[in-house]
Amino acid sequence: MTPPNQKEDRLLSELSNPKRGLKQRHIQMIALAGTIGTGLFLATGKSLARGGPLGILLAYPIVGTLIYCVVLSVAEMSALLPLSGGIIRHAEWFVDPALSFAQGWNSVYANAILLPAEMVACAIIIDFWSPINHAVWISVFGTLLIISNTVFIDVYGELEFFFALLKIALIIGSLCITSGASPSGTSIGFEYWKNPGPFVQFLNIDGSWGQFLGFWRVVSSAAYAFSNVENISIAAAETQNPRHNIPKAARRVFWRILIFYMITMFLMGLIISSADQGLMSDSGDAGASPFAIAATNVGIKVVPSIINAIVVTSAWSAANSAMLVATRTLYGLAQEGHAPVFFTRLNRFGVPWMAVTAVGSFIALGYMTLSSSASTVFDWLQELVSAASLVHWINIEIIYLRFFYGCKRQNISRNELPWKSPFQPHAAWLALVSFSIILITGGFFIFIDDHWSPRTFVSSYFNIPLILVLYFGYKLRRKTRLIPLDEIPIRMFLDIANDNPEQPPPPVTGWRRLKYSLGLIKLLIGGHTSQEELPAAP
Repeated sequence: MTPPNQKEDRLLSELSNPKRGLKQRHIQMIALAGTIGTGLFLATGKSLARGGPLGILLAYPIVGTLIYCVVLSVAEMSALLPLSGGIIRHAEWFVDPALSFAQGWNSVYANAILLPAEMVACAIIIDFWSPINHAVWISVFGTLLIISNTVFIDVYGELEFFFALLKIALIIGSLCITSGASPSGTSIGFEYWKNPGPFVQFLNIDGSWGQFLGFWRVVSSAAYAFSNVENISIAAAETQNPRHNIPKAARRVFWRILIFYMITMFLMGLIISSADQGLMSDSGDAGASPFAIAATNVGIKVVPSIINAIVVTSAWSAANSAMLVATRTLYGLAQEGHAPVFFTRLNRFGVPWMAVTAVGSFIALGYMTLSSSASTVFDWLQELVSAASLVHWINIEIIYLRFFYGCKRQNISRNELPWKSPFQPHAAWLALVSFSIILITGGFFIFIDDHWSPRTFVSSYFNIPLILVLYFGYKLRRKTRLIPLDEIPIRMFLDIANDNPEQPPPPVTGWRRLKYSLGLIKLLIGGHTSQEELPAAP
């Protein structure tokens, strides 16, 4: 563990001399693009088959609202303490170094597992066009992933911004199909809400109980789709004007994600029946995507290929976001003495290249899934990530509540903070209790009748003993202690924030918004406008 005086000196140096390469629009797209990947375009097909159109329309907004509580907590702490590694570093100061260690390695573990899962998804999806050996595509996409995370951080932001536009285009296409823009010219409307109905009888259990279990199964699996939405804190140290931009991004990201998912779930329930056999396909490719199935059902031949292309970029984009989280988390762990010090080495672009290399090596696990059971392994990895995400969100709220009650104990008004999130501490308690229940009941269906599955049991509950072993193992070895509420150095953080004021953002005007939009469009279509020529995002 780092001596207290050295920790404080390094903290002051980091907050006073940061590398600020990410603009507000990058931060918003990092969180948005990281959440919109195969979890939305592939995994939601099975959710529709399990919960029905109304089941998914209710489940995803509920989980999204709980995620909003997490994002609020993260943004408030990151606005005060914008450190590389985000919430992992906050645990060190607000709770216990042991929790920082456990939370950090849990985050690295979850995102490292996500990398091979998304790379395998890319390779399998490309089989739709050309059945080339999967190892070739895993190598190609993996190499591009490492390169994009080793160059200027600005490049990362621009890549995510572009990919987000492709995903939105897919949603617009779904709306067209629903409205009758197909060879048949028939408007589907609410036909599938009437037959087979708004809910599904989960595991053929009759009555409202079977419908509720189907809905709850969707709630439990929705965690994967929302994983990494709290990414706004990980790159806080590289964000311009973090005390202004991170809270603003948090507010905007929530509404964009919630509305985006609600529209997507609503359209999905309109364009495809929950009884369609393709939804529960074990193929693992985009052919099992509800969007591709819907396009095939209405006789649009070219659209499945377009959907495949968008799903590939979505999978790679989600992996790109996971790489950023894992590398910045590992970098933060090394800074706090929780990982080997060589992970703090930076290249000339200010990127922790040793951390990128270490995390990137997990892509090689994708080669182990290149078999007839690749789809099964892919699903298993998704379930592991879901459980790890739930544990991560629970820990975030524990850290925030320690921070909140630390302010209260020390008689520090929240009005003194750079930004105070609304609905606290009620929002934090709601998320903490709700996610704990979802985690404990995540594999409930394996205890019903003859549905026991060792694989599902492990993937649903493995993370609980893992986080406990990491926490108590470190605590016993290093003999750390829970920081008393009145000893949390909140006043010191406030003094640092006041001594390092940020430049006030320029006033938002209609002309500035128009100029920004025109410049961005010119950039995306291949014009000569550079990122530096664009005004800051309104």
